[in-house]
Amino acid sequence: MMTASQGITFLLFAVVAAITPGPSNLILTSTGANVGLLRGLPCLGGVVIGMGLMMFLVAFGLGNVVLASPGLILLLKWGGIGFLLWLSWKVATAGRSDTTTEKQPLGFWGAAAFQWINPKSWLVSVSAVSVYLHPIAGTAFTQAIGFGMLFILAALPSCFIWLAFGASVQRFLSTKRSARIFNVTMGVLLAGSVLLFIW
Repeated sequence: MMTASQGITFLLFAVVAAITPGPSNLILTSTGANVGLLRGLPCLGGVVIGMGLMMFLVAFGLGNVVLASPGLILLLKWGGIGFLLWLSWKVATAGRSDTTTEKQPLGFWGAAAFQWINPKSWLVSVSAVSVYLHPIAGTAFTQAIGFGMLFILAALPSCFIWLAFGASVQRFLSTKRSARIFNVTMGVLLAGSVLLFIW
């Protein structure tokens, strides 16, 4: 069983990790701006549940498997960077139609799957497990469950802020020019986030 102090410190870590800018939050902002709050909720759910599941699996032992394989680390790193650059291009070149019903936002499954190639998600999960997993706090399974659930609890409101922010600027994107400027800006920021993971 996770100790109270372990749970509190991990929860604070999770809030900071979830609310700081990163690829997932930029995607949520772009989704909110392009399709609104309600239609962006599946994307939010996918980001939060996907990250919580990753946190659980990394804590339960997947992290050790990944860290023990330099080839797999390289594949995940460059695959994630490649996908982020492709996604940046898609965001930057997205047009804005007159009706938002024609838009297909990144849904639950797409957003959940994205976490597995998102370099920030891996960095957060591995960092959290290396710092907060303790032998005296219970079995790996019980601690992994705690990490996953606490991360979901922290990420839901933290990531919702980014989706809501995107939805709040939607009214300023009524013209093709303003929408184009916004999408290009979001695409450039998303591409720029890749630089954080190249070392």
